[in-house]
Amino acid sequence: MSERRRISSGSKFEREIGYSRAVVDGGWIFVSGTTGFDYATMTISGMSPSRPSRRCATSARALAEAGASLDDVVRVHYLLPSADDFEACWPVFRRELGSRSRPPR
Repeated sequence: MSERRRISSGSKFEREIGYSRAVVDGGWIFVSGTTGFDYATMTISGMSPSRPSRRCATSARALAEAGASLDDVVRVHYLLPSADDFEACWPVFRRELGSRSRPPR
């Protein structure tokens, strides 16, 4: 069995309920629960769903600590308040993950 390493972002949930921002297990990295919360200031802004770049930045920091980057992402799970919000998010998703998430031709 490979060694498991946990990566923290400073969330109170990590301290209180054993949550980890990311877990590295062998050649796999699992990043979860990334919201628009700013762990540097410990605040969350009233962002619209079309501004998820802060979520990408939190995930990117966790991936970097794990020795990876957004270029290594193969799957993303989005949770939005309304399905109607999804199309407004496309420009940010394209900018942050667009060329990275497509397989080579």
